[in-house]
Amino acid sequence: MRARLATAAALPLLLATTLAACGDDTTDERPAAVRTASNGDRFNDADVSFATEMIPHHADALVMVDMTQGRELSPEMTDLTEDIRAAQAPEIEQMADWLTAWGEDVPETSRDHVNSHDMGDMSDDTGGGTGMGMDPDDLAALEDASGIAFEQMWLQMMVEHHEGAIEMAQDEQADGLADDAVALADSIESSQTAEIDRMEELLDQ
Repeated sequence: MRARLATAAALPLLLATTLAACGDDTTDERPAAVRTASNGDRFNDADVSFATEMIPHHADALVMVDMTQGRELSPEMTDLTEDIRAAQAPEIEQMADWLTAWGEDVPETSRDHVNSHDMGDMSDDTGGGTGMGMDPDDLAALEDASGIAFEQMWLQMMVEHHEGAIEMAQDEQADGLADDAVALADSIESSQTAEIDRMEELLDQ
């Protein structure tokens, strides 16, 4: 009788210990740690990754826009390149301001090297392009193209580039914390989806 009573008394303790152990298994699924910048901004690692990766990605797009300067383009193509420059240059500045406020490094970009005439440093550490999928060989081929061939190649490359930006923006919308960063990601997804539609229409002409 004493043994049965002792066993019965121990069951609640055993059950509590077991539930606590099961609860510990969920700690690995906690959201990324929230950080607060000196200016009061609340952000997390996803926000930092978004800005750090999108800055050079946008810069690559602006390198391609720069390559259209001085060329005879269709009016639709000219309008598109001007819209891309008008949108992405300020967004780079905005994201750089966030990283500075958050105490994070602002990354160098391919456009920095192009503007300093240092084309040789455009590849990333793995030798696979500008760090965001832009292959220097493709850029060289684009530079050598002219007329309709240039426009078609440029559009194809920019469609692929926009698709990469949209994926990055969707990741930020899913995992980001900073309101302004999530809002920018939403805007990038919307605007670049619309630009892809425009570019595909031009490719079909």
